[in-house]
Amino acid sequence: MKNRIKILLIVIFASGLVLIRQFEARIFYDPLLEFFKTDHSTQPLPQMEMFNLYLNIILRFLMNTILSLVILWVAFGSKSIIKLSALLYTALFMLFFTAFVLLVNTSEAGDHMALFYVRRFLIQPLFLLLLLPAFYFHRRS
Repeated sequence: MKNRIKILLIVIFASGLVLIRQFEARIFYDPLLEFFKTDHSTQPLPQMEMFNLYLNIILRFLMNTILSLVILWVAFGSKSIIKLSALLYTALFMLFFTAFVLLVNTSEAGDHMALFYVRRFLIQPLFLLLLLPAFYFHRRS
């Protein structure tokens, strides 16, 4: 693929990630979005429909993961990179989602920072920000 087309495709798919973030409150059920915007340091977690919350966290992670894998495919065009990335995404999802479930069910008032960061890894495409430069530097060496 020509570089201009690659860049255009990466920008298009990255825009998809931005749109997910932009419309997160409209698309996904997540009462923690508003909760973490407040002074949550002394408050208990809000009442939540747990099944709905888990389902929406999973959906958002899947949407971000698919777009991220497409970006990695466009950038590198390597099946081995996509396989490794998919394996990493799966392992990290299992680890972070388990931690999220445990934290959301055991979090005490004022003790939400671990939940905040674990949730952030699940709902934001942070793994892409780690994988892109890692694969780029691996390719160059």
